[in-house]
Amino acid sequence: MLKRILCLTIVFSAAISAQQDFSKVEIKTTKLGGNLYQLEGQGGHIGVLAGPDGVLMVDSQFAPLTEKIVAAIKAINPGPIRYLINTHVHGDHTGGNANLGAMGVTIMSRPLLRARLEKPAPAAGGAPGTPAPPAALPRFIYDAPTTIYMNGEQVQLVPIPAAHTDGDTLVKFVNADVIMTGDFYRSLGYPNIDRGNGGTMNGMIAGLDKIIELSGPSTKILPGHGAVVDKSAVAAHRDILTGMRDKIAPMVKKGMTLEQVMAAKPTSDYDAKVPGVGTTGDRFVGQVYAELGGK
Repeated sequence: MLKRILCLTIVFSAAISAQQDFSKVEIKTTKLGGNLYQLEGQGGHIGVLAGPDGVLMVDSQFAPLTEKIVAAIKAINPGPIRYLINTHVHGDHTGGNANLGAMGVTIMSRPLLRARLEKPAPAAGGAPGTPAPPAALPRFIYDAPTTIYMNGEQVQLVPIPAAHTDGDTLVKFVNADVIMTGDFYRSLGYPNIDRGNGGTMNGMIAGLDKIIELSGPSTKILPGHGAVVDKSAVAAHRDILTGMRDKIAPMVKKGMTLEQVMAAKPTSDYDAKVPGVGTTGDRFVGQVYAELGGK
């Protein structure tokens, strides 16, 4: 049945699938605490809450991985997958939506996330985005703090306005003492403000502050990408963001071009503190420059 369902998302995932070989991807399962698990494959982390009430998922990775993901979930709990929460719109977190929606899973998100799946932002070069198929669209919509009681767990959905995107959600598992952030916090690389999908610097800072506010001394924070961390790592990440903002703002005020700002190497004080930097520093400098009104 699942192989037949996969046909529904060929168009939706064609561009991604053409660039990546998913055949060798293996799904790794890690217990986070209680009856909450983390799945790692290709793309953003997946959360799985399992128990007698069935399964609740957070994010769905790429469409070609759905069969493997479902198999990994069934190894944890053979019950039905009932709910899927999307933390934000990007395809490495929502690509499996249509497959799971066609299986009868109720997809949940904020309204702006659904709207962006229906009418995606233009792709690189200005090409029109490909709308998600109907089965991929969330059917349970919330835009205020919402709580689900399931499998002895209290699952809090906390909207994070205009941070990484304009449809972000923080998911807190109260009893397990775990927070999932999606990509408005990543423990790899510099922050990523997706301005094309409604992200903002001030929203990102506010979102990081919300993680810190909701975290206790033992809270496990599972980012969209990267290793599980505690609140001190999130605070350090926030301080990098604000520090970079405060470095770049005077340069923008002086009328410096982006090239001149890049040449000044504003990330130099932070690069050694950021795991997996790669090209994320230049990307972040460009985003902050644009956010501050650079021309």
